[in-house]
Amino acid sequence: MPQFTHLQNGVTLSAAPPSYFRGFTLIALKENREGDKEEDHAGTFQIIDEEETQFMSNCPVAVTESTPRRRTRIQVFWIAPPAGTGCVILKASIVQKRIIYFQDEGSLTKKLCEQDSTFDGVTDKPILDCCACGTAKYRLTFYGNWSEKTHPKDYPRRANHWSAIIGGSHSKNYVLWEYGGYASEGVKQVAELGSPVKMEEEIRQQSDEVLTVIKAKAQWPAWQPLNVRAAPSAEFSVDRTRHLMSFLTMMGPSPDWNVGLSAEDLCTKECGWVQKVVQDLIPWDAGTDSGVTYESPNKPTIPQEKIRPLTSLDHPQSPFYDPEGGSITQVARVVIERIARKGEQCNIVPDNVDDIVADLAPEEKDEDDTPETCIYSNWSPWSACSSSTCDKGKRMRQRMLKAQLDLSVPCPDTQDFQPCMGPGCSDEDGSTCTMSEWITWSPCSISCGAGMRSRERYVKQFPEDGSVCTLPTEETEKCTVNEECSPSSCLTTEWGEWDECSATCGMGMKKRHRMVKMSPADGSMCKAETSQAEKCMMPECHTIPCLLSLWSEWSDCSVTCGKGMRTRQRMLKSLAELGDCNEELEQVEKCMLPECPIDCELTEWSQWSECNKSCGKGHMIRTRMIQMEPQFGGAPCPETVQRKKCRIRKCLRNPSLQNLRWREARESRRSEQLREESDGDQFPGCRMRPWTAWSECTKLCGGGIQERYMTVKKRFKSSQFTSCKDKKEIRACNVHPC
Repeated sequence: MPQFTHLQNGVTLSAAPPSYFRGFTLIALKENREGDKEEDHAGTFQIIDEEETQFMSNCPVAVTESTPRRRTRIQVFWIAPPAGTGCVILKASIVQKRIIYFQDEGSLTKKLCEQDSTFDGVTDKPILDCCACGTAKYRLTFYGNWSEKTHPKDYPRRANHWSAIIGGSHSKNYVLWEYGGYASEGVKQVAELGSPVKMEEEIRQQSDEVLTVIKAKAQWPAWQPLNVRAAPSAEFSVDRTRHLMSFLTMMGPSPDWNVGLSAEDLCTKECGWVQKVVQDLIPWDAGTDSGVTYESPNKPTIPQEKIRPLTSLDHPQSPFYDPEGGSITQVARVVIERIARKGEQCNIVPDNVDDIVADLAPEEKDEDDTPETCIYSNWSPWSACSSSTCDKGKRMRQRMLKAQLDLSVPCPDTQDFQPCMGPGCSDEDGSTCTMSEWITWSPCSISCGAGMRSRERYVKQFPEDGSVCTLPTEETEKCTVNEECSPSSCLTTEWGEWDECSATCGMGMKKRHRMVKMSPADGSMCKAETSQAEKCMMPECHTIPCLLSLWSEWSDCSVTCGKGMRTRQRMLKSLAELGDCNEELEQVEKCMLPECPIDCELTEWSQWSECNKSCGKGHMIRTRMIQMEPQFGGAPCPETVQRKKCRIRKCLRNPSLQNLRWREARESRRSEQLREESDGDQFPGCRMRPWTAWSECTKLCGGGIQERYMTVKKRFKSSQFTSCKDKKEIRACNVHPC
């Protein structure tokens, strides 16, 4: 059975093989209308492929097949009616196999309402009151999938990143951001600058409505394998009144594009807490900047527009543009997992998840002083604590030295030790509480000078004797950003990750970058460096038979409009005697530019018509036909009718004498025509059939043409003439103005 798909403003009718359909009819009706009247129909269809689809001759608002044949898919565009029209029903009828019609069935009928068409894929979920008890602890993990491999068009290689994640768990009385709403100043600064400072300030001002502020570090570059860099994460809590969570992060560089969740409800209707949420994310536009590419110059949107999802038909220069209106490939995934619950629970349906959570793995040291000439394996997991009681002990981890590239530089130890306590014990004297690890410090509260930062942890297990846990769950400390602040100071992002080494063997260079988020207040140039470079050492070159340069930049598109190709190359840098290299040295991919302009095309001019007067002044005309209308800004069509004056002879003043002359001329032409029809010698070497009757005039007014033909009846074998051919005559008709 074929099914109906509404894709942004593209409408697709498709059947999964081996099914097919031969013909179809497609209409769009206002809800609860029968389609008997013209005003019952809603919106306007647009034909994409005239060989596949056309408007019905007896019902121009409907679309049908151009030719009956087996097909599995058709697509047209549909322009929605003005706001306030209400819901619209898209209905399809199909012809399948032998005169079997399917009509008004579920997969062939689709209901669209105004909110659906405005925010495709976004539903307005009603937020219900929460009946859950106690509190729940969650971990948010953000997986950025935006890379040159998944989104190759115009991918920004140098500065691609995700800004710091900012959000919170909150009540339904507070909205961080939402589709169809307007971005606050905090959302605007995240969307355009990647700065979470103002957004965090707005969240903390809603202290009665917010339980936890959610924060996680920025990612430079936007994507790296998980075995190279762990996905950023943050922990937060929810309770009965503040059971929603929202967050956002900027896709950088971009005009004002972000991803995130808005008012995700973690309370279930069974009065429990959601165990896990997995959501794929597509970018959305904050409505504050009108740029259409990743690196468009600043172009403020005035007046500010509403927040909306990006679509693949927004603009031909958009990196997500798809002329067929396909869905945008997801750029990130967020996973929200429940890791603990606290207090008495009252969920109706029992949970199948254990609430006792194991200790989180301790964070690795921020600084690694291992020389680059020492190549190690990864650290093993920590061993069990050497103490089985509440006395202090030690635990150990190991790694292997795989290569020492410079014997003059010593390599550090392969073992690492750390103090620990026996199982069930706490480092805190006199406490029987089990605490989680501290969450990483928040960003400094100000962007320049002295401020405060904080970090949090939570109670994983309360004392068995029911006493109160007195250990702190939050710490604050002073922090300083840009100690020597002045009007000429500028604000920069954190340094991004180091690029790959420029050499695949031997000595090379690597770079890292950061961006200027806020220029100096006095208008001067920012003096902070935005790039750093240092040497890097790779294994000896003789161990690598295939050494390649980095890929070059993509070439310009092979065409200036329409579909084309672009290429990039790399060079073989290793010597041939080191081994064969089978890696590709050139890559080719498709590129798409705006459609090419098509000029108007016309036929050749017809022959001049006979003079429209038998005497005195008259005129003759000639015409030509339009073969192709101009498209996409092509040259317009010139004139299609030309006139020129003609004069046969002076008209006689005596009407009777004039009529006599006119009858003589008519008889003369008639006798000449009869001689042509009967006398084969008029056309040497052949005998001709009589002239056909004149065809109907091509126009009712404004000057048309008529045609008649004389064909060869017989050719004489002895003839040596080559002028024995079919004849054609053209004359003007209906020359009076319309």
